Amino acid sequence: MTIRPLAAPAQEVTWVVPGRIEVLGKHTDYAGGRSLLAASDVGIRFAAKAIDEPVLRVRSDAIPGEVVEVSFTEAHSDRKGHWSGYPAAVAARLGANFPDLVRGTEVEISSTLPLASGMSSSSAMIVGLARAVIDVSGIESSEAFSDNISTLEQYAAYLACIENGQSFGSLAGHAGVGTFGGSEDHTAMLCCTAGELSQFSFCPTRFERRVPFPADHTFVIAVSGVLAEKSGKARELYNRASLSTREIVGMWNRATGRKDIYLASAVRSMDDAPDRIRDLLGRDSYLRGRFEQFLIESETLVKGAGDALAAGDLTEFGRLVDESQNWTEEGLQNQVQQTVYLQRLARRLGATAASAFGAGFGGSVWALVPTAQAESFAAEWKAAYQARFEDEAPRASTIITRPGKGVEREHVA
Repeated sequence: MTIRPLAAPAQEVTWVVPGRIEVLGKHTDYAGGRSLLAASDVGIRFAAKAIDEPVLRVRSDAIPGEVVEVSFTEAHSDRKGHWSGYPAAVAARLGANFPDLVRGTEVEISSTLPLASGMSSSSAMIVGLARAVIDVSGIESSEAFSDNISTLEQYAAYLACIENGQSFGSLAGHAGVGTFGGSEDHTAMLCCTAGELSQFSFCPTRFERRVPFPADHTFVIAVSGVLAEKSGKARELYNRASLSTREIVGMWNRATGRKDIYLASAVRSMDDAPDRIRDLLGRDSYLRGRFEQFLIESETLVKGAGDALAAGDLTEFGRLVDESQNWTEEGLQNQVQQTVYLQRLARRLGATAASAFGAGFGGSVWALVPTAQAESFAAEWKAAYQARFEDEAPRASTIITRPGKGVEREHVA
C-alpha cells in the first residue's frame, strides 16, 4: 500500500495505534528473519494539535499531572529508562531529518494497552507520536520523505529507525532510545489486517503472506505483571540477544571473507552455511544456543506454523508453537519463571497453543482458545497464576482479542 499524504498540514489529528501480538518470530526481525504477527484490538490513542512553541509536548493519562516537553533541536540524551525517552527520540529524529518542517505539537495520550506488557507499548509510543508530528508538520508531502518512503513497510522500517537510532536511506540516524531492535513491532502496527495473521521477513521489510485466523478461536493474553521494559535495567539483557547475532555474523565474515550484514543472509548464503556456523560456534555457548533458536524459529517454525494454521491443523500448530517456546527458554534465554509458568499452565488448561512473546524478561503470554471458552479460560488462567505468584498478582491481567486492524487516523482537521 502506498502513502497518501494529507492535502495540508493538520491543525488537529488523532491516531489510534494497536498493540502487537507476536505469534512467532522471537527476536528474529533485527537479524533479517521472519515473524508471524497480528495487531490487537486494544491500543493507544494520540490526540494531537498544532501549537506555536517549537516543542513536542506530551501528557498521558497513565501518569496524571506529568508533562513531557522536548525541543526539536534538543540533543536527545539517555533519560535512564523514563518514558520521556520516547517523545525525546521522536522529536530529535524528526527535527534532525526534517528541520525546516517540524512544527510544535501537543499530544494527549490515552491507553487501553497495558504498559510494558510485552505488547510493545513502547513502539506504539514511537509510532503514534511520530505520525502525529508528521501530520501536523506536513512531512509526508516533502521530497525528503517521498524519496525514502513510499510503502507502509518502508514507513514502518523508518519508524523503527527512530527507535533504534539507525539511518534509513538518506534520513540520517540519531540516538534512538538505546535498544538495538528491529521493525517487527512497527510493521505489525502499520501493516497487519483484521481477522488474519501476517507473515513478514525483515532487513528489508517484506510482506510474505496472510494466514486466515480460525473463525471460532480467540487470543487470550495473560499479562504477567513482570514489566517487560526495553529501557533502564532491562536494556542490557535485551541488547545481549540482539548483539549476539551481530557477533555471529562477524565470526562468519572473518572465516569466509563474506560481507553479510544480517544473520539471515549468512544462513541463506550457501547450502552448508548453518553447519559451518555451528563449527565456528562450538557446542557449549550462549552464541550456539542463540544461533539454533534463530535458525529454527525463522527458517522452520514461522513457515510451518503458518502452513498448519492455513490448513486448519490446530494440533500441529500447537506442537510447533511449543517447540518455539522451548527454544526461546533454552536458546534465547529471555524468559522468566512467571512467563514459563503461564505458558505451561495454558496448555494444561486446554489451550490449543500458547507462547510467551515480545522482548522477554517479563511481559505476556498468548493462548489460542475456542471463542466460546475464552471468558472462563481467562478467569481460570488468571486465578491460578495469581495464587502461584502473589507478588505479581496485583499487576496481572488478561485481555481477550482477535487479530485487529492496523493504525488508524481517527480524526483530522
